[in-house]
Amino acid sequence: MIPNCPKCQSTYVYEDQFFFVCPECGHEFKEEDTVEEQVVVKDSNGNPIQTGDTVTVIKDLKVKGSSTAIKKGTTVKNIRVLENPVNGHDIDCKIDGFGAMQLKSEFVKKI
Repeated sequence: MIPNCPKCQSTYVYEDQFFFVCPECGHEFKEEDTVEEQVVVKDSNGNPIQTGDTVTVIKDLKVKGSSTAIKKGTTVKNIRVLENPVNGHDIDCKIDGFGAMQLKSEFVKKI
């Protein structure tokens, strides 16, 4: 499979011996140049966590705009790791009783 051009995202890329060439912008690249780095998010114990994992909250967390807090030991299933964290919140999830929210990975541990 021929990848899109990493510079202009053109789909008209063709292979020329050991390189890929984009006829639209003239960019030449190798296939390994198109592989993007994956974001590695670690829990409070240093274990890597991925999208779809189940985690446990390790301390009581105050929720802005709510009179209740997320209690220590709350299990959060099917998390989603964010590629672009917002204010340090790198996990997107749904918590029963609270709804959709974002958490910081430093306050959870992988089960």
